Amino acid sequence: MFSKRRRTCILLLVIGLVLAACGDNEKEEQQTDSGSDGPASETEKEQSSFRYPLTGLSTETASTQRAIAVTVNNHPIARPQSGLSQADIVYELLAEGSITRFLAIYQSELPERIGPIRSSRDYFIDIAKGFQSLYIAHGYSPSAKKRLLSGEIDQLNGIQYDGTLFKRSSDRQAPHNSYITQGNIVKGAENEGYELDTPPEPLEFLTNEEVESLEGDQVGAIQVSYSQNDQFISNYEYDQENEKYTRTSNGEQTIDSETEEPVLLDNVIVIETEHQVMDSKGRRAIDLTSGGKALLFQKGLVREIEWKDFDGRPLPYEDGLPAKLVPGKTWISIIPSLDIVSYNK
Repeated sequence: MFSKRRRTCILLLVIGLVLAACGDNEKEEQQTDSGSDGPASETEKEQSSFRYPLTGLSTETASTQRAIAVTVNNHPIARPQSGLSQADIVYELLAEGSITRFLAIYQSELPERIGPIRSSRDYFIDIAKGFQSLYIAHGYSPSAKKRLLSGEIDQLNGIQYDGTLFKRSSDRQAPHNSYITQGNIVKGAENEGYELDTPPEPLEFLTNEEVESLEGDQVGAIQVSYSQNDQFISNYEYDQENEKYTRTSNGEQTIDSETEEPVLLDNVIVIETEHQVMDSKGRRAIDLTSGGKALLFQKGLVREIEWKDFDGRPLPYEDGLPAKLVPGKTWISIIPSLDIVSYNK
């Protein structure tokens, strides 16, 4: 039999051991919790945060904005354009002759003012539909008019709304002076009963780690010659310091007229596809479904890839899968031949 004093000592020792064990368990739990609730790695942030569907950039809440696709004028008289720097994606395509027009697609941002706005062509409608967009133009070709007035796509057109939703600028001559504001886009959608809270399907984007390990040939300045006319030769140059591409036409940097900020790009894509002149006005049919050769410029590198029609969207593919984009803004030039593209390796 233990003495009373000895029993007390043993009891205190047991209690101490139990408390020590509990303390160790608590410390282990805290360490485990710290591992899950502490500062997240870049990969964890990429996996856990919300992303804009067309730029892949992070946002604090899920983005429900519908895509807004606008045919933007690129005649030299129409430059610099308003709202161009805020487009998530810009498609550049030939209209008549050597003149190109842009289809600017907005989702993560919607500028206060967009324009000058020009008339629709079938291929602008096709791409706008691919992004489930509300489509905005001022005017149309005969075939585009038939499609738009049939209700094939939700749309606002300056022919019906000239002087109301669409306003003419006094500092430029028609047809290079039609603009629409963010407020009038919303007002027009409400008047027509169009929804604005249906975001497009997201594109595929690289993680930070994948961006760092990109492969390809190092290239200098890129030139896309839609014409021998310098006014329609597009040049892109990668700025190593800002890690963005800048764009120029005829030696003039492409800027936003409203902010005077340059258009800065993270992906430049060039797509080769068949073009056919369809009428005496020089209007074209452009094949957006068959797929073919393409070039993908990212982080000062180029890769020869292909493009495919993905549910109405002409997009880059690599090894049979959608090519992942660097998060940010994208410019896609659609041309009749890759022979008009030049760059220095």
